[in-house]
Amino acid sequence: MTSLLAVEELSLGFATQAGFASILDRVSLSIDRGQVLGLVGESGCGKTTLARAILGVLPRDSARITGGRVRFRDTDLLTADQAVVNQTVRGRAITFVPQDPFTSFNPVFTVGDQIMEILKWKSPRAAGPPGPGWLPAVVSRYPADRRRTDFQSVLELLDAVQLPRPEQLLRKYPHELSGGQRQRLMIAMALLPGPDLVIADEPTTALDVTIQAQILGLIRRLASERNVAVLLTTHDLGAAYEICDAVNVMYAGQDVESAPVDRFFAAPAHPYTTKLLASLPDASGNARGIPGEVPVLLSPPGGCRFHPRCERAARECREARPPVEQLGAGHWVRCYHPYRHAP
Repeated sequence: MTSLLAVEELSLGFATQAGFASILDRVSLSIDRGQVLGLVGESGCGKTTLARAILGVLPRDSARITGGRVRFRDTDLLTADQAVVNQTVRGRAITFVPQDPFTSFNPVFTVGDQIMEILKWKSPRAAGPPGPGWLPAVVSRYPADRRRTDFQSVLELLDAVQLPRPEQLLRKYPHELSGGQRQRLMIAMALLPGPDLVIADEPTTALDVTIQAQILGLIRRLASERNVAVLLTTHDLGAAYEICDAVNVMYAGQDVESAPVDRFFAAPAHPYTTKLLASLPDASGNARGIPGEVPVLLSPPGGCRFHPRCERAARECREARPPVEQLGAGHWVRCYHPYRHAP
């Protein structure tokens, strides 16, 4: 079965005054409908850059894609007509939940006005192939009957994300809402166009622990009920354990391991994955850091980028990037010397 989204050997970087920074090095992942896939790794490993590359919202003046494909519903988003992608995919079939709900709304407009403005552009009823005359018909005006239908959809979805008294809430300004309420609104806004895929970029970072658990449970439930795929970028392994079906691990712009969530926590194979899991606090509150430093991507190490910090590294690890090795159903690793566990 063809995956809903398949990133294939994607490489990209950014031109800087100090030189070219290689941010993603032949990264691959796939996600199916209704699946929640966690993308985990230390800060700076390329998670958000990968998410933005899928959305096609990288800075045009500095970003350079040097290889690979981003296939969504069998269409390569990197080579497709960008007018078609803008009208039918970006913000409609693929939507985004940002990590900071406190800066995601314009403070001078009510949240209701902002939501309805998005639906004026991205309502499922407004979708259609771009061409002569589509802009005035679809965007410049907002037919009253479509607006009423969209508004009713907003009320129903706010109820689904557990926001009481939605009509009253829509008349409020962002500063009148808590962080948890704002993030629930962001989730609702991501679901309003009826997407196939939602990219959630560390959606609980700015929230306290109790609200984090509620937001994660909400994402998991809505993904299942609506058969929506979710790509969750996070550095929080607890969040990945709570709601993900599978986990992809990134280190310094390279994908190093992917596994179903139970296998990921029970039998990690890559040395970086094992050290990442070992860095979690134990029952006594003790945690072990990972020796060494994340490499500077202006001049990354050759081969496996983790080899300068890896106690199992050998010559081949420095000379060439390891190929993918299948360890079981849905479980693969890029490592010449992985840890091996009983099935």
